[in-house]
Amino acid sequence: MSQRVVVIGAAGQVGVDLMDYLRGITPPGGSSKWSPAGTAANSASWTAVGITRAQLDLTVTDSIEGVLGGLRPDVVVNLAAYTAVDRAESEPATAQRINTVAVGELSRVCESLGAHFLTVSTDYVFDGRSAEPYDETALPHPQSVYGASKRDGELLCRPDDTIVRTSWVMGVRARNIAHIVAQRAASNEPVRFVTDQIGTPTMAADLALCVMALMERRPGGVVHVANTGVASWFDVASFVAMHEGRSADFVSPIVTADLDPQPAAARPAMSALAMRRWEELGYVATPHWHDAMSRLLEARRDA
Repeated sequence: MSQRVVVIGAAGQVGVDLMDYLRGITPPGGSSKWSPAGTAANSASWTAVGITRAQLDLTVTDSIEGVLGGLRPDVVVNLAAYTAVDRAESEPATAQRINTVAVGELSRVCESLGAHFLTVSTDYVFDGRSAEPYDETALPHPQSVYGASKRDGELLCRPDDTIVRTSWVMGVRARNIAHIVAQRAASNEPVRFVTDQIGTPTMAADLALCVMALMERRPGGVVHVANTGVASWFDVASFVAMHEGRSADFVSPIVTADLDPQPAAARPAMSALAMRRWEELGYVATPHWHDAMSRLLEARRDA
């Protein structure tokens, strides 16, 4: 007998890939050679209901109980978020309502329905002062309104809820740095990217498959999920440019202090994620971001 999963944010870059997997389809950019559990995901065990913002506006928290109550889910996956990092500095109330208040209400409603709640958080909960990648035991210390709103949402979750922290997510079916650099490479317009922001690039399709695996296990607590490997934004842009046939000097290195205008929100200088708990749960290591990015770029050409 299949279980019902409600995916909030089903039209987003991770949501569209997760909905594909739940229907038994490998999404564009997905891997046919890797799976978190070492065996193919079993889509037959799930009945998926995708929810978009038009169907559930998380700024209207009073509507959450009615929408979910009518669907009677076994699992709720929250992929919706306020992600405009710089704009959040001038819209803190909106960021908090979506990333904090709504997450707390989703957790409460899931408890009342007997459903497992899984929500996605961010590396921006960290301050970036660590010399090593952050594992799940590291204490959050956000430096921006966005990061604080996501941290506060985590704090409103129950111990049995699963919080997936991820970073630098890029999908085939969304506008992101991979697409921007590829487009600039096609028109031979050189770009500049920073060398002093370090993180773990994550492809949306791989993250979606990891979320599906965690839906099965329902471990509760915080689990870091990203592709393997650490990079700067300069490294990511250079990889994309060279993959698209440009020379090594197509991307110029700069530092954050040289950006003009300066971003409104502070970014952590080092927010790479260590997947200690993922390994403890016995899952297979995620693909290196080079492999994942190559899949994204090949799928982009085919789109």
